Amino acid sequence: MNFTALTIEAIIEKPIETVWATWTLPEHIVNWSFAGEDWHCPKATNDLRVGGTFSSTMAAKDGNMSFDFEGVYSEVVEHEKIAYGLADGRTVSITFEVVEGGVNVVEVFDAEKENPLEMQQAGWQMILNRYKTYTESL
Repeated sequence: MNFTALTIEAIIEKPIETVWATWTLPEHIVNWSFAGEDWHCPKATNDLRVGGTFSSTMAAKDGNMSFDFEGVYSEVVEHEKIAYGLADGRTVSITFEVVEGGVNVVEVFDAEKENPLEMQQAGWQMILNRYKTYTESL
């Protein structure tokens, strides 16, 4: 299937060890893996290895909607790169590059076909911005 790749990024003003931990440990993921204030992430699991799986539950705080965002890892290079596949065939790649003042996190993801590209890019960027805010608050 042919997908359009979209890219988002943010510089996280923390050391790579902190950036990696907050991205990969479930006790941190539940604090940032959702887009809006009316959503939350009540549960996350992560088996961070090639062939391992992850799942983050994104749920509306009012309880009227939830879904699991899940996939299987295809590449894991500690402090450098994570790549995974989703059930619908889309792929995601995240790189972590140490730069002056922090770590540049670049996420390239295949867009799904149901929603406008701009909406998807904005939604994923909102989650990345929430991640940045959470990580920098530690």
